[in-house]
Amino acid sequence: MYTQQPTAHRNLLTTIALILICVLLPIVGHVVLTAYIATDYMSRTEKVIWLIVVWVLWGIGPLIYLLVGQRRNRLFGGHALV
Repeated sequence: MYTQQPTAHRNLLTTIALILICVLLPIVGHVVLTAYIATDYMSRTEKVIWLIVVWVLWGIGPLIYLLVGQRRNRLFGGHALV
């Protein structure tokens, strides 16, 4: 007699693993970026504003910070682009 239970069990574990990766990976990234912002050379108000932007705008907040909020000398090694 042939049953498909092992395949269904494997598919369930794969689905659970993918869901955990999709949920935990952005959270870990946000925590790392929060630590990065906390150690950056900004005023306390700027740090709080950037933390709010990063955590409220879940999908694009980190990208905005990395493109706009970074100090230019850290991004480009102190060299101007133009």
